[in-house]
Amino acid sequence: MSDAYAAAGVDTDQADRGVDALVGVLRQIELGRPSRSVVRSGHYASVLRVTDTLGIAMSTDGVGSKLVLAEQADRIETVGIDCIAMNVNDVVCVGAEPIAMLDYLAVEQADPEALARIALGLKLGAMDAGIEIPGGELAILPELIRGHPSPHGFDLCGTAIGTVDLDALILGDAIQPGDALVGVPSSGVHSNGYTLARRVLIDEGPGLDARPPELGGASIADALLEPTVIYVKAVLDLLRSGVPVHGLAHITGGGLTNLTRLAPGRVGYRVEEALPTLGVFDLIARLGAVPVAEMWEVFNMGCGFVAVVPEAHAGEAAAILGARHPGSARIGTVTDRADETLAPGGVAVG
Repeated sequence: MSDAYAAAGVDTDQADRGVDALVGVLRQIELGRPSRSVVRSGHYASVLRVTDTLGIAMSTDGVGSKLVLAEQADRIETVGIDCIAMNVNDVVCVGAEPIAMLDYLAVEQADPEALARIALGLKLGAMDAGIEIPGGELAILPELIRGHPSPHGFDLCGTAIGTVDLDALILGDAIQPGDALVGVPSSGVHSNGYTLARRVLIDEGPGLDARPPELGGASIADALLEPTVIYVKAVLDLLRSGVPVHGLAHITGGGLTNLTRLAPGRVGYRVEEALPTLGVFDLIARLGAVPVAEMWEVFNMGCGFVAVVPEAHAGEAAAILGARHPGSARIGTVTDRADETLAPGGVAVG
């Protein structure tokens, strides 16, 4: 568990136990027929069999406490991009093509101007991902939602769906020691680790308007509210290229340990040449005195997505992904040490 994250108020071990408790009950659902689910629990997206060849991939997620910053800074136009990204980037991890998302927006009050600003981000994210938003839900919940400041609070979540050929599912089964890890750059903190980032940089730090040297002239608000990158089109380019793709990982909460979701109990992962670490991570580490291993366990550290491919195809995969996301590169290797994740310098993570 990340000690710094726990001190900020998020106990990841307790969260894991909570998920286990939820899943333990939900596994007891009696259908009276065979399950349509074809993907083990713990992967990035769920997949249901529709026909013998067609599957529907689904993922649901929200923006988290990044919304607190958006409210405080009165910059709510881009958090819809984050909501789209957190969902479609997971759906594509099983080899599916995202096609649509439904949004759930809970608000303290239904302010038409604010809702239009939030919708702008959803629109931009949907266009970037190549999906539509055919519907959603608006809930007005002043008893539950309190803003920063009130009455401007809101929560934003979504559920994305995609289609996949069941014979072309990418679940990590083909991953072998010696495969290459190809990393795709992130734009910043994305939408994870904000409880720790807010404590270090705002609650106990210089504040939203400060411009520390690590940020190259940008403010802390600028850095923390940079939207999450949407990787869908680049990953679909890779999937359609003929390059053998053994695994796909969206690097979110849990940082580098997200890789272990691909082939649990079989292989490990070693990052040897990390993508450039962005200044915002250097700043969090410095001001929060957060150890290196904890940084890699909580944040994406400059790499928001990883494709696992045979070593011989690493250069080609990096070039395809880099056409849309410059800076994509081979960053590491699959090992035979089950569930072990190593950051650069051999630092054990998780």
